[in-house]
Amino acid sequence: MKPLAIFIVVISSALPSGARANGDPLSETYIDRILFPNPYAHIPAQCYVETSAGTQNACQYCHTDGLAKRHFGNNTPQAGSSIVLGNLQTEYAFAALHYPYVVNGSVTPWTNTLFPKKLRAEVEKSGHDPDAWDMAAYVRQDNWSAAFAKRPGSAKYWDAGVKDPFRLFPGLDPADLPADADGFVRSSKQENAFFKDRAGYNTGWRAINFVPYGIFTPLTGSVSGIYIRLPEKFMKNDHGEFDGHIYSANLDLLARVIQDRLGKVYPDHYLGRARDVEVVPGTYPLETEFAHPLHYVDVTADGSADAPSPFPGSRARRVKEIRYMYKFHPFNPYYGGADVKEEEGPARVGKGEGWIDNGAGWLLAGYIEDARGDLRPQTPSELVQCVGCHSGNGPQDDIAYEEFTSGTGNTIDSTWAFPRQLAGAPGWGEMDVMGYTRTGHGPRTQRPDPINRTLGKGEFHHFLETVVGASLYGDMPASVEAFMDTRIRKDRGYSADWPALDTRSAESFLAVQRTRQTLMKELTKRGEHLDVNGHISGALLFPPEAQALEAARGYRQVVVTQRYDFGKDVFPQTPVTLRYFRTRDTAFTHQDGRAYKPGEVITDREIDTDPKSLTYGIGITPTLLGNNPDSPALVDYEPLLDFPNIR
Repeated sequence: MKPLAIFIVVISSALPSGARANGDPLSETYIDRILFPNPYAHIPAQCYVETSAGTQNACQYCHTDGLAKRHFGNNTPQAGSSIVLGNLQTEYAFAALHYPYVVNGSVTPWTNTLFPKKLRAEVEKSGHDPDAWDMAAYVRQDNWSAAFAKRPGSAKYWDAGVKDPFRLFPGLDPADLPADADGFVRSSKQENAFFKDRAGYNTGWRAINFVPYGIFTPLTGSVSGIYIRLPEKFMKNDHGEFDGHIYSANLDLLARVIQDRLGKVYPDHYLGRARDVEVVPGTYPLETEFAHPLHYVDVTADGSADAPSPFPGSRARRVKEIRYMYKFHPFNPYYGGADVKEEEGPARVGKGEGWIDNGAGWLLAGYIEDARGDLRPQTPSELVQCVGCHSGNGPQDDIAYEEFTSGTGNTIDSTWAFPRQLAGAPGWGEMDVMGYTRTGHGPRTQRPDPINRTLGKGEFHHFLETVVGASLYGDMPASVEAFMDTRIRKDRGYSADWPALDTRSAESFLAVQRTRQTLMKELTKRGEHLDVNGHISGALLFPPEAQALEAARGYRQVVVTQRYDFGKDVFPQTPVTLRYFRTRDTAFTHQDGRAYKPGEVITDREIDTDPKSLTYGIGITPTLLGNNPDSPALVDYEPLLDFPNIR
């Protein structure tokens, strides 16, 4: 018998009351995720890739123990130190909701990514011809301003306080962007600002320039902007007056709090009127806000005056999504954690209001393109994808149900970007992807490879060596293949020429991947992932214009079909790391016992089929990480960086 789905609407006293005392409170709905098209949307598509017999370890960038071991903004150890969570680097231990009544998570749900031809067929069935789309014109259209205009109430309030689908759309007016040189967003409209400083009307928002993970470099088809705003009292001095210096000092102090740079002696409290707020390493103050526009890639957007986009870093004018976070409940990484992780709990959402509770003290809201390209609130099922990456496990004792929680081992108080902020003045400004400039000789960056603080070596250096790819899919776009092919040559002193992938058999494929791993380490040892100035080579971060537009064309197929529940990442063909290349000694079968053929798309993996087992229905297939002495599973990767050449 199928379990009853939970679908309850209540008014929650636990949620904040909004902008005004007389404002309409947020309403909450609990929904059992088995009602969603993709019950496992919190497990990203990247988690389903193969590791090429242990030579490609993208898993470490989410599933680690380091931060959680020392309770620094994280309580979700996922690389073996928790019996409850296990080691998600070494095993595809995908969840199983209400198994066997509901399909298990080891059946890959991301069909757009697995089968791009099937997606294309759906597009054509709806009457669209993707080849006829003018993608350059599309990515240069502004869809943010129209969405912001739908937001009711004052931009100074986190919540408009009225029943409206756009009530939690972030109060960041795109007309006020880009931010000024000091990172502050100032407006020509006094009503958008909290106070006037020497440079103009200050909205309280400040841009953060950070080092992206492999998931959001322009090569992947998306690039982010990040903006933070603290509550009003952080902007005021001891006399209750707005004070830009106090606000800057509080933001700088928060950066040290989140980036583990406080040292042994640090202030107990924030400054000015925020002196009643305790400094807690690794956690944000209540009512912190983040606005996160996720842009299409436009390689002509380099921050120059004549570019078609006002944003730097190849950030197109058009956005794929506008994302928002608001911290409404304390998160204590010493409290809760793995023992209270609730995989089967219902999602706690604002149905029709576009938000979800992440289970660790934050409300997440998201606005995504409708079929015409205008922004709309995300559905509850689409919002579950946000929780997979932005969450932790912090019980809220005053809510109606134990809602579902997720999280990774590498977020700090549910966030990714601020912990990876550039040091000093460069860190307060528009996200520019390591200082992107467009030249006649190709893309250029203006910054060196930042040092990973734990590993003591360059972050991108480590990424290339361990992922042996350009993104967390472990893939190599055509432009990166060409980059490697021109540099990694035996006649230039390498041990071999850069080999093309050989997919004729598992043995031939894995032999090439082992060679590629060796050659990639030779490349980084020689420093040839850097340009002549010691900066990260632009070809490893930015696509050629034609390649960027084709990636946008692929994503727009998801937009016109509105099939976000089945994957946002669309490739020209199924990535090779989502295909089966295992030898007999490491083989696994389909869940029905059928053998995989070499090169077959992996649609499912083996699970625990013992009804008496505590892990009944959960995935048991080994990833093979840790089996390769040249690329062992790395349990304590941390995302914290040093910038010795930036002050």
